[in-house]
Amino acid sequence: MVTAFVLINLDTMNMDEIAKSLLAFEGVSEVHVVAGEYDMVAVVRVADNRLLSDLITGKIIHAPGVERTKTLFALQSYADVDLASLFAVE
Repeated sequence: MVTAFVLINLDTMNMDEIAKSLLAFEGVSEVHVVAGEYDMVAVVRVADNRLLSDLITGKIIHAPGVERTKTLFALQSYADVDLASLFAVE
Protein backbone atom coordinates (compact mmCIF):
# COMPACT_ATOMS: atom_id res chain seq x y z
CA MET A 1 0.00 0.00 0.00
CA VAL A 2 1.18 3.50 -0.84
CA THR A 3 0.12 6.36 1.42
CA ALA A 4 0.47 9.93 0.21
CA PHE A 5 -0.46 13.37 1.43
CA VAL A 6 -1.51 15.72 -1.34
CA LEU A 7 -1.14 19.35 -0.30
CA ILE A 8 -3.60 21.45 -2.27
CA ASN A 9 -3.94 25.14 -3.08
CA LEU A 10 -7.36 26.22 -4.30
CA ASP A 11 -8.37 28.96 -6.70
CA THR A 12 -11.73 29.31 -4.92
CA MET A 13 -12.86 28.88 -1.36
CA ASN A 14 -15.81 26.57 -2.09
CA MET A 15 -14.23 24.00 0.22
CA ASP A 16 -17.25 21.79 0.90
CA GLU A 17 -17.86 21.14 -2.80
CA ILE A 18 -14.18 20.58 -3.57
CA ALA A 19 -13.74 18.22 -0.60
CA LYS A 20 -16.75 16.16 -1.70
CA SER A 21 -15.44 15.95 -5.27
CA LEU A 22 -12.02 14.78 -4.06
CA LEU A 23 -13.56 12.16 -1.76
CA ALA A 24 -15.37 10.72 -4.78
CA PHE A 25 -12.04 9.62 -6.27
CA GLU A 26 -11.13 6.04 -5.41
CA GLY A 27 -8.08 6.11 -3.17
CA VAL A 28 -8.80 9.44 -1.46
CA SER A 29 -9.62 8.40 2.09
CA GLU A 30 -9.70 11.79 3.81
CA VAL A 31 -9.71 15.49 3.00
CA HIS A 32 -8.74 18.08 5.60
CA VAL A 33 -9.05 21.87 5.42
CA VAL A 34 -5.86 23.27 6.91
CA ALA A 35 -4.35 26.60 7.87
CA GLY A 36 -1.05 27.81 6.47
CA GLU A 37 0.58 27.65 3.06
CA TYR A 38 -1.95 25.12 1.72
CA ASP A 39 -5.75 25.12 1.83
CA MET A 40 -6.39 21.37 1.95
CA VAL A 41 -4.65 18.06 2.47
CA ALA A 42 -5.97 14.91 0.81
CA VAL A 43 -4.86 11.61 2.30
CA VAL A 44 -4.47 9.01 -0.43
CA ARG A 45 -4.11 5.26 0.03
CA VAL A 46 -3.66 3.11 -3.08
CA ALA A 47 -2.07 -0.22 -3.95
CA ASP A 48 0.96 1.06 -5.89
CA ASN A 49 2.80 4.07 -7.31
CA ARG A 50 1.18 3.75 -10.74
CA LEU A 51 -2.28 4.17 -9.19
CA LEU A 52 -0.98 7.10 -7.15
CA SER A 53 0.38 8.77 -10.28
CA ASP A 54 -2.86 8.15 -12.20
CA LEU A 55 -4.96 9.56 -9.36
CA ILE A 56 -2.91 12.71 -8.92
CA THR A 57 -2.10 13.55 -12.54
CA GLY A 58 -5.33 12.27 -14.05
CA LYS A 59 -7.88 13.38 -11.49
CA ILE A 60 -6.86 15.49 -8.52
CA ILE A 61 -4.97 18.20 -10.41
CA HIS A 62 -7.88 18.54 -12.85
CA ALA A 63 -10.59 18.75 -10.16
CA PRO A 64 -12.54 22.02 -10.28
CA GLY A 65 -11.09 24.52 -7.81
CA VAL A 66 -7.68 22.86 -7.52
CA GLU A 67 -4.98 25.32 -8.51
CA ARG A 68 -1.76 23.55 -7.47
CA THR A 69 -0.65 20.46 -5.57
CA LYS A 70 2.41 19.12 -3.84
CA THR A 71 2.60 15.43 -2.98
CA LEU A 72 4.41 13.84 -0.08
CA PHE A 73 4.42 10.06 -0.04
CA ALA A 74 5.15 7.96 3.00
CA LEU A 75 8.32 5.89 3.03
CA GLN A 76 7.16 4.07 6.17
CA SER A 77 3.90 4.18 8.09
CA TYR A 78 3.25 3.37 11.72
CA ALA A 79 -0.17 2.78 13.24
CA ASP A 80 -1.85 0.78 15.97
CA VAL A 81 -4.07 -0.85 13.33
CA ASP A 82 -3.44 -2.62 10.03
CA LEU A 83 -3.99 0.30 7.63
CA ALA A 84 -4.05 -1.85 4.48
CA SER A 85 -6.88 -3.96 5.90
CA LEU A 86 -8.72 -0.97 7.28
CA PHE A 87 -8.72 0.78 3.90
CA ALA A 88 -9.07 -2.44 1.84
CA VAL A 89 -5.86 -1.74 -0.09
CA GLU A 90 -3.38 -4.49 -0.85
